[in-house]
Amino acid sequence: MRGYLPAKEKRRISMAEKKDNVTSKFKDNVFCMLYRDKKNLLELYNALNNSAYTNVDDLQVTTLNGGSYMKYKNDASFLLCMSLYMFEQQSSKNPNMPLRFLHYVSDVFRELFSNSMLHRRSMIKIPVPHFVTFYNGLEKWIEDEDEIRLSDMYEIPTDNPELELKVRVININEDVHILNKCKTLRDYMTFVNKVRFKMGVEGDDVRIAVTEAMDECIDEDILVDFFEKHREEVVEVSIYDYDEEEVRRVLAEEYAQEVAQGMAKEIVEKAAKEASEKAFAEGEQSMMINQIIKKVKKSKTLETIASELEEEVADIKPIYDVVIAAAPDYNIDIIKNKLAIN
Repeated sequence: MRGYLPAKEKRRISMAEKKDNVTSKFKDNVFCMLYRDKKNLLELYNALNNSAYTNVDDLQVTTLNGGSYMKYKNDASFLLCMSLYMFEQQSSKNPNMPLRFLHYVSDVFRELFSNSMLHRRSMIKIPVPHFVTFYNGLEKWIEDEDEIRLSDMYEIPTDNPELELKVRVININEDVHILNKCKTLRDYMTFVNKVRFKMGVEGDDVRIAVTEAMDECIDEDILVDFFEKHREEVVEVSIYDYDEEEVRRVLAEEYAQEVAQGMAKEIVEKAAKEASEKAFAEGEQSMMINQIIKKVKKSKTLETIASELEEEVADIKPIYDVVIAAAPDYNIDIIKNKLAIN
């Protein structure tokens, strides 16, 4: 029956909290707070899958402890119809999402299936995992919707990876389609854009910008219950989020500097290696010229010289010809210059 899930397809929602190594006071961002609500979470699922489930009461919330500061921030995950859906909101470009989700789903499966269960003789049936990233950053990343894969990160490209994980990335700045199907997501982006405008155009600090954005949203009947209930928390986690974005920006700049320094070091090392190889080659050439000069002075033929030096005739003939032409002085500098010209 459409809109209702049978008992055998009981759903379990897991909201995965992040443990912040710097501060454990704020475990969520606004996106995660919004989708703590089962009704909102189910609406998001329906928008993604063109379904119309409505029986929110069947949902069972489970808290999973896992992750670490700033990197392992699992915004929302839940089991529905024996499928595991994991959502994350990103405000910065991050091609490493497949590896992050691999960490997340490993933690979830570890919670769902104990070690003792893994030793059963019968096969354990596990939910089908799905991974979605909602991107609302200002940096250009994807136009509308795209897919990034764990195999994209492999150092050695492979057409048939033995381990694969696909992440559906949706740009909620641009994808009007999904915003039209999910009111909470549309309202969330309205709030985000108001904060951005107030900070970027009007120059407000984050606390004032968030507070005024909430007031405007309430006046416009946008997430009224949510903002009235979580007003202070929204302000605090928003401040934390912007601090986190600044940390990410600084880290990105440091990484760019390290890359530049590494490239400079690599260039110097390459130049030194090439100079060393050139010097070695020139030394070998000088030795070969001297040996051929000595043998030419003894009136030995090209074939005899090649045999005695254990070289191919064709390889030493250019040097032999220049040496013959340089007789009787056999000036080695002149010989080397002519060889360089030839």
